[in-house]
Amino acid sequence: MKRIEPGFETTSDATFGITRRHLLHSMVAGSIVLPGILQELVASENHQPAGGPLTPKAPHFPAKAKHVIFLYMSGGVSHVDSFDPKPELNKRHGENNLLGSLWNIRRWGKSGIPATDLFPHISSVIDDICLIRSMKSDHLNHVESTLGIHTGSVSLPRPSIGSWVSYGLGTLNQNLPSFVVIAPKLPYAGTQVFSNDFLPAYHQGVRVRPGPKPIPNLSRRSTLAELQEMELGLAATFNKRHLDQCEADSNLAARIQSFETAFAMQQEAPEVFDVSKESDATLSLYGLERGQTEGFGWQCIVARRLVERGVRFIELVDSGASNNWDHHSNMSLHGPMAKNVDQPIAGLIKDLKQRGMFEDTLVVWTSEFGRTPQKESKTGRGHLPDAFCSWLAGAGVKRGFVYGATDEIGLNITEDECHVHDFHATILHLMGLDHERLTYRHAGQDFRLTDVHGRVVKDILV
Repeated sequence: MKRIEPGFETTSDATFGITRRHLLHSMVAGSIVLPGILQELVASENHQPAGGPLTPKAPHFPAKAKHVIFLYMSGGVSHVDSFDPKPELNKRHGENNLLGSLWNIRRWGKSGIPATDLFPHISSVIDDICLIRSMKSDHLNHVESTLGIHTGSVSLPRPSIGSWVSYGLGTLNQNLPSFVVIAPKLPYAGTQVFSNDFLPAYHQGVRVRPGPKPIPNLSRRSTLAELQEMELGLAATFNKRHLDQCEADSNLAARIQSFETAFAMQQEAPEVFDVSKESDATLSLYGLERGQTEGFGWQCIVARRLVERGVRFIELVDSGASNNWDHHSNMSLHGPMAKNVDQPIAGLIKDLKQRGMFEDTLVVWTSEFGRTPQKESKTGRGHLPDAFCSWLAGAGVKRGFVYGATDEIGLNITEDECHVHDFHATILHLMGLDHERLTYRHAGQDFRLTDVHGRVVKDILV
């Protein structure tokens, strides 16, 4: 290695080994344009802040879960055709416009929980699942119910549950976002489902699109990382000066943080999304072919890799506002939709278990509402917000357990209603957060995910 001047080195392949501190000191010594700014940068090198806005925070009480993987089935999965099967509905097929199921009912696992064979892989691990058959939403339409299951509000823009978790707990890896959404297409309500809304902007979900380049424009402009770091530091100093004059500007503060996160992601994110080093056995578990960079199997295996690296909240959207579970005319279309997600989700649960990650990771499966026992068109079903299924698995919840019940045709809840607010309160509780204490003051009012409602469903907790 040949020395060319103090603080600078070159190697035989002409790459540079410059430390940011060396570069800054050199620029300060010779600068006549920005001496004050550069002096601030040098000072910041010697006085790094103890933490940032996403630094891990202590929960309100000891948590069962450190991470959430939120599996969202966009469009409305039929509960009576999946996890809340109804023999009586099948018997009464054709009576009063009732529509029986196309799928056979079986008892699964040692727990013997009845479910259809629409999701055979998920049902094969039902002994690891806490099934809620009494979910209730507040709206009949997709957009409003999609907002409800994500934000707790069906009418006004509010922060996503992932943003609330990020705000309450921060993240365990400052080189990656705290809240990641892997979505090939946007669901109903678009980006509002992972919006920070009035929370500081760095709590917004970062969207990843499956494909060869999951996050566009992530590559460095230069192979000289230290130079790029210096440029970002210079920009951050200008931004900080401006921020000091603007009092509390969360958008500017978030922009400053986004530069830091983006730079850190250049180091770590490419490796996270590269599953090529996973074993053939692991890829097979998710139903993923080697070299594949799309599909729900890829989304699930990347979710596990993000959890391994400390990301707090990951949402997986299986489809967008088209080609989803909204089957008004033909329920047979549920078949290929289920096949797309069934093995990957079961593989995720098995993989988390075998890696010792199941005990502190909460897996959530849900849709925005269920579907009617009556037919719509010839062989389809309508929307049903009054009764549907969701399930939880992993950290802190009972396994092989069923909570709540609906009537003999699946139209109304008959036992232990679990409103969306209760669902959210329970998820936050498992993360060590009291849904009544997790508040944010905005426009003179204290807001929370569950509004003025919600209760923790203690019967499902271990």
